Amino acid sequence: MDCVVCCRAPLDRAFKIHLCCCSSTFNTIALALLVMAAGQILLESEPQGVSALGADHAPIEDDLTVPQNPPDVYYIILDSYAREDFLKAVFDYDNSEFITALEDRGFYVGACSQSNYVRTEISLASSLNMMYLPELDDEFKPESTARRTLWNSLKHSAVRHNFENMGYETVNFATGFAWNELEDADHFMTPPPFTSGFTEFEGLFLRTTLAKYAQDWGWVDPDAVMGQSFRDRFNNVFDSMGELANMDGPQFSYIHLISPHPPFVFDAEGNPNYPPDFWNEQREYPYDDYQRGYTGQLTYLNTKVLDAVDTILAESETPPIIVIQGDHGAWMQPKDRRMWIFNAYYLPGHEDELYPTITPVNTFRLIFNAYFGGKYEMLEDVSYFSPVPNLYDFTEMPNNCGGK
Repeated sequence: MDCVVCCRAPLDRAFKIHLCCCSSTFNTIALALLVMAAGQILLESEPQGVSALGADHAPIEDDLTVPQNPPDVYYIILDSYAREDFLKAVFDYDNSEFITALEDRGFYVGACSQSNYVRTEISLASSLNMMYLPELDDEFKPESTARRTLWNSLKHSAVRHNFENMGYETVNFATGFAWNELEDADHFMTPPPFTSGFTEFEGLFLRTTLAKYAQDWGWVDPDAVMGQSFRDRFNNVFDSMGELANMDGPQFSYIHLISPHPPFVFDAEGNPNYPPDFWNEQREYPYDDYQRGYTGQLTYLNTKVLDAVDTILAESETPPIIVIQGDHGAWMQPKDRRMWIFNAYYLPGHEDELYPTITPVNTFRLIFNAYFGGKYEMLEDVSYFSPVPNLYDFTEMPNNCGGK
């Protein structure tokens, strides 16, 4: 039987024939996915190891001192997590219970914090290199749209270099986005392969190539698989907290959760959502549906974060350093409000060095100075908006929090 004819036949006929006849089609799809994924990895790979740096002017310090009982360091990014005043004023969502719970555990929460940049990749490249992008590398010019150096500077950052140089082991978790995963970390944590589904790259491939016929014929729902993939990666992080806190030796854990950022895969109680329920036929989010999905997912995220914090604090022999930070604010907002981020610090013995308007560019400057004998100058806290695709065409955005 011709394979095209076979694959067009209804699924309830000759199942064994389908498996045999159509296997070449699926093998082709699998091979294409493998080749394209391998090409992506090869394109982005750079020299590895403690000496690897992704930007020309990364501000490393090779003479940092390790305390007698070095603390574990957790840098937890909650993607698109907005500030408390924004949630109340714009989404009519009261986040004070979560803020108070963190403060009761010893956290300082920056009531007027803004991100330095408006998009994930430029925000994290800046915070992990403790510099504003134009000073970090000559490639970051207004007319440029290149991203190779940007992604490399995120993967091989000054912060990572400093910790590895002090003997820290690095920990990172799969996000589904290859450009912000540290695959060469000492511990790269991924969900079990048979439950994690597709990466975002593979899901896009299914929706935009001949492989989409698998969806049209009802054999696979890439949106359902994508939702489960996000849930698997989310759960993998929180299921690993006890293991993380009990690792031997000091570790720097860089943990990026794609939440409360879309897709909206959890409701407020942690039940699974079907992601397409929140977008229209053009796969765009109507404002009300976005707000509903965002606040529901944030509610569940808050419960998991508090559980994780309790586990880390209970299982750590030395009081840890914990930073929980939004990389940017919520979508569909004026430029300034897209900078309003949640920003919380657990810095035992150094709470007095924090202040309401601290931005991510100064996060690790403060930490290295306070705990490891660093000599970093604290920078002025400034926020910059930039459009797509000109990510480096920056316009300064003021911080008017508190009537300033």
